[in-house]
Amino acid sequence: MSIAIVGLGFGAMLLLMFLSVPIAVAIIAVGGFGGWMMYGMPLVDMMGGVIWSSLNSHSMLAIPLFMLLGELLLRGGIADRMYDAMAVWLSRLPGGLLHSNIATCTLFSATSGSSVATAATVGTIALPALQQYRYPVGPSLGSLAAGGTLGILIPPSINLQVYGSIANASVGQLFAAGIVPGIMLALLFSTYIAIFHGNAGEEATELVQMPLRQKLALSKHLIPPFVIFGVVLGSIYGGLATPTESAAIGVMISLGFVALGGQLSWDLLANCAYQAARTSGMVMIVLVVALLLNVTISMTGAAQAVTSWIAAFDLDRLTLLLVLLVFYVILGTFMDAMSMMVLTVPIMMPVILVAGIDPIWFGIFVVIMCEIALITPPVGMNLFVVHGVRTDGGSYGDVIRGAFPYVIVMMGFTIALIIWPELVMWLPNILAGRG
Repeated sequence: MSIAIVGLGFGAMLLLMFLSVPIAVAIIAVGGFGGWMMYGMPLVDMMGGVIWSSLNSHSMLAIPLFMLLGELLLRGGIADRMYDAMAVWLSRLPGGLLHSNIATCTLFSATSGSSVATAATVGTIALPALQQYRYPVGPSLGSLAAGGTLGILIPPSINLQVYGSIANASVGQLFAAGIVPGIMLALLFSTYIAIFHGNAGEEATELVQMPLRQKLALSKHLIPPFVIFGVVLGSIYGGLATPTESAAIGVMISLGFVALGGQLSWDLLANCAYQAARTSGMVMIVLVVALLLNVTISMTGAAQAVTSWIAAFDLDRLTLLLVLLVFYVILGTFMDAMSMMVLTVPIMMPVILVAGIDPIWFGIFVVIMCEIALITPPVGMNLFVVHGVRTDGGSYGDVIRGAFPYVIVMMGFTIALIIWPELVMWLPNILAGRG
């Protein structure tokens, strides 16, 4: 297959997306039609078997279970109390509650796995307090949108699970690889806030002056997320449970905490189950069409054509990754994060393997590119979510201006990871006994 035909197929998918055709329909239309054109009905018939063998797996259960875990934390009131506890400790830092936004997003990310859910949850909780203490609008909204992106980097991450399925990479290794970059990125966000918005929140004196005894009493609300995060990841890396089993354990523990808080009811369970099923369904549909696209790409030789075309430029590792950085940032301005990942990873995997790039490292690279896509207009999902939960009726431009500096921070951080890949691979190597 020639690179021109591959480019034509990729362009056709983008065109269908621009025409507001659903992402899954656009991908399967081009992938299925392309496979039929090249090999006829035998290839199309084979796709059913691929779907069944891929989805008839206990590992796929981890996605709805982690979705349910996040819903329980949100609707059980745990996230609200978590923010209150963070606020009283971090409000004295330069930037005040803006640090609480980042810290709460980081902690919620460690239990939810979804960026959109993280941004919506923390945004709903934080904005009333930010408005009460007259924090600047742009930086407040920007910190929530950027902090929410950590939901797909810090494990358990739905995007990392999907990447692992597409790239045939270890989800446990991907989770381990996301911890250090996730924490570092959160610290970089807070560093930016302290330097450029250090005067924000000067009116929140009552939080700063709160008695120590009261602060310690509120700190008990940080116990549930830390316990869930520790048990979920500890059971995986301790070899006690698979990611799916650890997700189930996390759900049971969260149910216990919700019950202790007096929030457990049949209505809450039904609502959490409905929302988790709805979100999981959207993710699974995109994953299915990505797997089908994988079949067409493999059978038609599209991946080999792209690999040969890129190899002809004789790019070294650094140059190749910088080109991919620019490519993904541009692509992310008009494509949502999950779709961008499932559309490009099947094509790029042979390329990065030939270039000697570790698939685990590349998974973190792609997810950070997805994070940038979440806060770049015009289709940055976190921008829409944060703008949607505000109640002051302000301009959408406030969110864009507030989030833009974090795009620069993430791009700079990605370049640092390219130069020092051990920042990503250190922990997975240690856990795998390679360190």
